[in-house]
Amino acid sequence: MDISAQALRDRLRGTLVAAAATPMTAAGEVDPDIVTRYLAGLVEDGAGALAVLAHTGRGPYLPPATRATVIGRAVALGVPVLVGVGGEPPTGPGPAGPAGPEEEARVAASLGAAGVLVFPSPGDRLAQHEAVWRAARLPMIAFDLYTRPCPPGVLRDLLAHPGVAGLKTALLSDAMGCQLAIALARDAGRLAITGEDRMFAPSLLWGAEAALVGIAAAHVGLTAAVMRAFEGTDLRAFHEASSRLDRLATATFTGPMEGYVQRMLWLAAAEGRIPHSHAFDPYAPPLPDGERAAVLEALASGHA
Repeated sequence: MDISAQALRDRLRGTLVAAAATPMTAAGEVDPDIVTRYLAGLVEDGAGALAVLAHTGRGPYLPPATRATVIGRAVALGVPVLVGVGGEPPTGPGPAGPAGPEEEARVAASLGAAGVLVFPSPGDRLAQHEAVWRAARLPMIAFDLYTRPCPPGVLRDLLAHPGVAGLKTALLSDAMGCQLAIALARDAGRLAITGEDRMFAPSLLWGAEAALVGIAAAHVGLTAAVMRAFEGTDLRAFHEASSRLDRLATATFTGPMEGYVQRMLWLAAAEGRIPHSHAFDPYAPPLPDGERAAVLEALASGHA
């Protein structure tokens, strides 16, 4: 493993990385100062690092100028920043900007990012990671995402790449796949990172050593509490915090699954992290009438 990948692996072990949303208006406009206040609040409330422009941050949709602004505001907060590169929008039109993952990685490196989270894409995934690595020499986090799960043999190849520091698994409903991915990462000496919002506590018990989750895009203190309890000796505290987190995940990470970004933005606005004017995901699928009220009720009623 390259020394830079080893350093990032060790730096992130035990860390909650908030997969931050990108606050936007209904028209997709991004206010840099709102981004700064939002990201700073996540850090203040328990995130030890930030992942920006990833799945939750709608990175594949955003143009280069907006991406650079978000990265710069995140890096200025002084915590490790991972930047999502590559990928295709899961819904809606094609990518908003012409830059490919190699150029996105170069920009991330120039702005001081600690590493990149490489979106799964069609074609040769190992070749894609190698191209990103050669372009920027930034440590990489491989990404096993539910929209395009990675075959085990390919995972093994990715985890042998010298630039790969860890693997984030976000398979949502595939417990066996999650267990295998965690085992493969640990066997390869890489960081096993859970992105399992709906299997968060089990994934820790299965051996995940860090977390990079969209459920920490709001109400981040609850996710941090689960990780603290897991590191401690109070089983009851771990059970109680995990149960609360699971109830929040049940209300937010549900069908249509791509609606979770909008649901987390509603929560962020309700908590005062962002103004309601910037609590929109223009790329969300249609959500049922009354869903916003139901999500906020789950939070207000103490279910989370």
